[in-house]
Amino acid sequence: MTASPAGSPWRIINPPGLAKPVGYSYAVESVRGRRITVAGQVAMDETGAVVHRGDIVRQAAMAFAHVRAVLDAADARPEHLVRLRLFVTDIPAYQAGSKAVGAAYREHLGRWFPAMTLVQVVRLYDDGAMIEVEAEAVVPDEA
Repeated sequence: MTASPAGSPWRIINPPGLAKPVGYSYAVESVRGRRITVAGQVAMDETGAVVHRGDIVRQAAMAFAHVRAVLDAADARPEHLVRLRLFVTDIPAYQAGSKAVGAAYREHLGRWFPAMTLVQVVRLYDDGAMIEVEAEAVVPDEA
């Protein structure tokens, strides 16, 4: 099944025969627009220090807020997101806090769910970071 917001520069692709995606889409096709690639964001304050150590929910909220700040600076909106990659150091901690992480996602990025991947990694570059979020967005061309 495919769906697309009216007039959007992308098409959501959720094929029949696959499990219903919850909180993500299987694919987002970019038809036209300006592409923005957001570097991995972690719970880092303005001094470059990782904060909220040991709290993946608060770290996720801050990473989502950083993604939103980058989108805003690029004149893009959360509904322009076509892909997110989440790298976590502890899947059980993520799963335990998944409802709160979802609420933080919706607070900062709304109810738009792009293609999404979550992968556990041994560690992230920034010491103490438990989650890193990369994003890609496509901003529609002006009509």
